[in-house]
Amino acid sequence: MNLSTYRPRRLREKEPFRRMIRETVLSVDSLIMPYFVVHGQNICSKINAMPGIFHFSIDRLIEDVKETQGLGIPAVLLFGLPDIKDEAASEAYAENGIIQQAVRAIKSAVPDIMVITDVCLCEYTSHGHCGIPGDGRILNDESVELLVRIALSHARAGADMIAPSDMMDGRIKAIRHGLDLAGYTHIPIMSYAAKYASAFYGPFRQAAQSTPAFSDRQGYQMDPANIQEASREVELDIWEGADIVMVKPGLAYMDVVWQIKQRFGYPTAVYNVSGEYAMVKAASQAGFIDEKKVVMEIMLGMRRAGADIIISYHAKDVAGWLRQRE
Repeated sequence: MNLSTYRPRRLREKEPFRRMIRETVLSVDSLIMPYFVVHGQNICSKINAMPGIFHFSIDRLIEDVKETQGLGIPAVLLFGLPDIKDEAASEAYAENGIIQQAVRAIKSAVPDIMVITDVCLCEYTSHGHCGIPGDGRILNDESVELLVRIALSHARAGADMIAPSDMMDGRIKAIRHGLDLAGYTHIPIMSYAAKYASAFYGPFRQAAQSTPAFSDRQGYQMDPANIQEASREVELDIWEGADIVMVKPGLAYMDVVWQIKQRFGYPTAVYNVSGEYAMVKAASQAGFIDEKKVVMEIMLGMRRAGADIIISYHAKDVAGWLRQRE
């Protein structure tokens, strides 16, 4: 390049030129819409910390998922809230648990949308942890056994993909082995491979009613200071059988997304989490920012960092805005 004659603004002057040389493209195909599912009928209850996001009973969930599919979003991610929580998270792997019912209902009514299920214990336990407590700590291998049971129950219900979010050691290998033995070799695993112990999860914990009753999750989720550890976690999960690896949260961890994508070249997801969503909504409602412009900039930033897939509570809005451009 002859820098003495290069004038970058020449290709910024007109909108068609800007489109022609755009390096990063945001597509609806990259989006996953998360949902919170509850027992009952005709429930569409606002989640105060997450404006525009709701607790849905299954009948109302189906209505919204149809709308999501109509926008071109290829997949949904389900989180369940049980009627009864206990120390063993028994509804998490019950054949007629809330997620198992929701999966069957969606696959019957909206068969072409991909249903991804979160596999964890925190929403289902009386203590709110992602594993089983014992001896003053969260027990790893005992928790993994329950996670395999949950994954298998989701697969039997018709889930298209399993997404373990617990951060227990060895759970990807155990779940892959369990799925394969049961004849579900075709079901992929999207691993929450680099999930940090983040303050950005606050609104989710309100929505999922999963705030830990004691201590915190720093004993199994990652230290926000570490990036090389994230690479080791991702490498382990790939070796154990993950088909997609995820970085969570998103905004403060773009460097992690970049490193993971550059190092492994593996299908990479990022979770634009509840706190990130809530901050944008609050600032928009206060009139401090243009919500659409800020959200689209965030989405592009995540794609630019290397994310192939973005899980976001903004997904339906983004899909609608992208459609307006067409």
